[in-house]
Amino acid sequence: MSFADKVVIVTGSSAGIGAAAAVAFCSAGARVALVGRNQSNLAAVAARCAPHPHRPLVLNADVSDDDDAKRIVQTTIQHFGKIDVLVNNAGIVKSGSIVDGTIMDTFDELMSINFRAIVKLTTLAAPHLIATKGNIVNISGISATTFNLPVSIPIIGACKAALNYFTKYAALELAASGVRVNAVTPGPVRTEIIKASEYPGYWDMFTTRTALGRVSEPEEVVDLVLFLASEKAKGITGSNYVIDNGILLK
Repeated sequence: MSFADKVVIVTGSSAGIGAAAAVAFCSAGARVALVGRNQSNLAAVAARCAPHPHRPLVLNADVSDDDDAKRIVQTTIQHFGKIDVLVNNAGIVKSGSIVDGTIMDTFDELMSINFRAIVKLTTLAAPHLIATKGNIVNISGISATTFNLPVSIPIIGACKAALNYFTKYAALELAASGVRVNAVTPGPVRTEIIKASEYPGYWDMFTTRTALGRVSEPEEVVDLVLFLASEKAKGITGSNYVIDNGILLK
């Protein structure tokens, strides 16, 4: 798939799925805006993009900050002149419990980063995506639809469920303007976000929960992201593609 002359914003592109997506889009000829909070990680991802045709735009930004969200869109337009694809990938992992009250300790932060920021960026990018007849790919998660998880992450599940609904709503509203909106729902993926969390054994626990007895690598998820962002998926909108190694079967 070629993304020559396409401009792509990838949030959370300093690691994991976002980093793999940024490199893949660069490899396919896109001009990519890397968005993340870890400057050194962003620089490392930018270096991985260096052998490809276009140098990426590196944006050290917090998607949950409204001023930063505006800067992400405005700087991309100033630098590249347009936006063709928005990949809403940024997110954090934290747990909580109703019984001990810790669920409220992370509620606002999780909702702000994992859901509200996506609504905000979608709203800001929409006029530019309408101009290019572009599309949006949202990264959801299986916690939206299952409790077959080795740890309790209720607010993340609520965020992803809200994101799934918003994806369909945005797809319906923007369809008349020629803009497609879809979601990819990964199951367990071997990424840094889990490695850096309080659940270092997360992947190993998940191998017993999936029908295939394995977890995915980021590149597997990215293959779906690029397909949905490409012209090959021009008839697909409002859809949610699951890549979970069969965890929803058990």
